[in-house]
Amino acid sequence: MKAINALSTWFLLATGLIASDQIPGGPQKRPIILRNATVHTISGETIQNGCVLFNDGKITEIGVSLSFPADAEAIDAKGQHVYPGLMESYSSIGLIEIDSIRASIDTTEIGSLNPNVRAAVAFNPDSEAIPVARANGVLTAVTAPSGGLISGRAAVMALDGWTWEGMTLLPDAAMVANWPRFAVAARRRRGEAESAPAIDNDRLGPLHDLIREVKAYSLARTKAPKNQQVDLRLDSMVPVVEGKMPILVQANTTKQIQTAIAFSKQYSLKLILMGGADAMQCANLIKEAKVPVVVSGVYRLPSRHDAAYDAAYTLPAQLQEAGISFSIASDGKFGASSLRNLPYHAATAAAFGLTEDQAVRSITLSPAEIFGVSDRIGSLSVGKDATLILTDGNILETPTQVLKAYIKGRQVDLSSKHTQLNEKYKAKYKQ
Repeated sequence: MKAINALSTWFLLATGLIASDQIPGGPQKRPIILRNATVHTISGETIQNGCVLFNDGKITEIGVSLSFPADAEAIDAKGQHVYPGLMESYSSIGLIEIDSIRASIDTTEIGSLNPNVRAAVAFNPDSEAIPVARANGVLTAVTAPSGGLISGRAAVMALDGWTWEGMTLLPDAAMVANWPRFAVAARRRRGEAESAPAIDNDRLGPLHDLIREVKAYSLARTKAPKNQQVDLRLDSMVPVVEGKMPILVQANTTKQIQTAIAFSKQYSLKLILMGGADAMQCANLIKEAKVPVVVSGVYRLPSRHDAAYDAAYTLPAQLQEAGISFSIASDGKFGASSLRNLPYHAATAAAFGLTEDQAVRSITLSPAEIFGVSDRIGSLSVGKDATLILTDGNILETPTQVLKAYIKGRQVDLSSKHTQLNEKYKAKYKQ
């Protein structure tokens, strides 16, 4: 018992050390109107000197000159901008605290096939990375497990709240799969001739077996539901096989993309490509299959030695020109701490051919559409959640500061460890 008590005390102390100090925003108590701002609706025209009125967590009216209730909080936003809250398309936020500390990493389960894993349940609402991302306008994020062939289910999370239940926008947004690399890509990576004999076994064999097993299990449960025992692993895959939940496949090489699309067609799966470095090598195939692409960061090196130096920078513009649906995610190289750079990935894409409007859309409405939450977030329109930010300039520019942020009408705290350290060392030099 002494050992258990000591372990419990250590856990509580350790948890406290990595818990954020910010208090989640309370429910909206009266109407709020942002006036005289540049309103970026994303789904429609940008409104100069516009107003946004929201109440009970929902946007109730948008226009140039609005009448509003006498008890409303009126905020003069002259010279400022209103955007929908930014949405990160793929991350480990809430699952990783410090990349170099194994005890703070909760992304991977033992085994290769773990469809029953749910990122939402493991999400840490007190992560210190959340306020940092929120302070730069990122109010919603897809957080995903990793490892193995089937990692588990990604979730769409709002980045403010007391518990993971209260922060979950969509608990089972997509099933995450790590597509294997095939012989040609592996030989190219090792610097060997691509014509060398292939030594690969059927790396997709376990996935084919799983799909067939899930179909048999689903049929058995349909015919004799009382006699069939529940298998959580197989049960979790049923929505994927039925096309109700997309499968988010991490695929960068041409071979990976081609085989992923062929696999999804074979089993009539709803596919989302994550990464897509070589997407333009098979753009016609992607467009024909109507598969969206989540571009995994614009700040990255070319994926191949013979690729252009700006291949990653120009990929979003090329996808746009090809008519392929896409969104931009922040590069996951530094884990959840890199989410704050999301608008700058979009800005770099804008500097290399993507229009500014499309760049902003790629981190707001486009990911909301891809992951099935565009009826609630992603743009400013009547009836949607009042999840939005007020800035002092263009959100794609680094000097721009987020002045206010609201999630479902709740004003959220924009302080973080970064702002606290800033105040600390300002005080040092004043002394």
